[in-house]
Amino acid sequence: MIESQNIALLGLGKENLALLGWLFKNGYRGKATICDRRNQSILKDILNQNKLTRLTTIEWRTEKQFNKNLADFEILFRSPGWPLACPGVQEALAANVLVSSAMEFFFAICPSKNTIGVTGSKGKGTTATLISTILKKSGKKVWLGGNIGIAPFSFFDKIKKEDWVVMELSSFQLEDIVTGPRYAVITNLFHEHLSPADPLNPNYHHSFKDYWQAKLRIACHPDSKLLVINEKLKAKLEKESILSKVIYFRDKQMQSKLRGSYNDENIGAAYALCSYLKVPASTIQSAIKNFGNLEHRLEFVTEKKRVKYFDNSFATTPESTALDLLSFSEPIIQIAGGADKGADFKPLAKVIAKKTKCLILLPGQATRRLATEVRKAGLNKDKIFEAASMAEAVAIAQRKSEPGDIVLLSTACASFGIFKNYKDRGDQFKLYAKK
Repeated sequence: MIESQNIALLGLGKENLALLGWLFKNGYRGKATICDRRNQSILKDILNQNKLTRLTTIEWRTEKQFNKNLADFEILFRSPGWPLACPGVQEALAANVLVSSAMEFFFAICPSKNTIGVTGSKGKGTTATLISTILKKSGKKVWLGGNIGIAPFSFFDKIKKEDWVVMELSSFQLEDIVTGPRYAVITNLFHEHLSPADPLNPNYHHSFKDYWQAKLRIACHPDSKLLVINEKLKAKLEKESILSKVIYFRDKQMQSKLRGSYNDENIGAAYALCSYLKVPASTIQSAIKNFGNLEHRLEFVTEKKRVKYFDNSFATTPESTALDLLSFSEPIIQIAGGADKGADFKPLAKVIAKKTKCLILLPGQATRRLATEVRKAGLNKDKIFEAASMAEAVAIAQRKSEPGDIVLLSTACASFGIFKNYKDRGDQFKLYAKK
């Protein structure tokens, strides 16, 4: 339990919500102030839905006052979406207020030291889940959480000393941690999160160097024992001071139900770590054999009239979408476009011009730039269509498709605009594809 009697939760997202409930359940009787841009009625509804309305020492700092006078508190638990550059946070740091997070607090007090953290621009959710699956297959009790959507304090009290904990970690969860997982994995590194594209998560990195340094923090702390990292990042890592043991992995082809050639790298990462942990090769192979794509990650949706539909709404960068296109030999009808994160679409446009039979573009600030680059790359304008909604996009795809085609949602762009988030975008695609 924390010694402070005056804490603030910066943002009432999943992690801080679970932390708040855990603190009071385990005897915290101090003051807890919720700082959030939203109004109190919305936030109280969230507490009510999570059966936390009886907390008597909750105070509020909302709307225009949400980030004012943060030096009033002893500890700030920052949500990943709350920028470190926020003036209120900087004021608090100058006043020697401890700025932490639910994730860092979790690693600091976790009953088990068998902790694994997985980060990377793409593939971290699949790799974390795959590691968890392999360890379970080997007979271990495993807890999976983090950026994958499961707050660690929602299961904290169930963790035993001998259990294993696997956390998917975003750069925003890592950027200021001083303690972390014993075993770390970095899957890859693309240009990502370099502009505030998400209105609900305004945090971003001001340079690619800052983004890389945030990822590296997964292994730059006293508890770090091992870093498993993509060999493509070897030259980059050799310029850094990493005290823990380093293992480089490469792609590994093994029988599985995973679609997408880039998943060979995710398999390689999981195999390298689990081999180091002395999991037998036969157990790893058995666990991987029946492992399939996660939801919204090149997920097979349905097949109608010999046309297959795949959802990779999680592909929010040109690099990941290019890899999606290269994973199919069949003719592709692609749905793309959306919010602008300042990405370079020129390399992707060449792949689209070569691999895509028909391109359907969703609304968004990045869509116009993508369309321009695709036309420059040689895709005939008669093969490019615009849709005002996902329903219209899928309807166009159905009209243009022929037996043997693939309809692929892989946008290369953020979802914000006509969708709440990438999950909403993928859910809509699946809904209309199945109709």
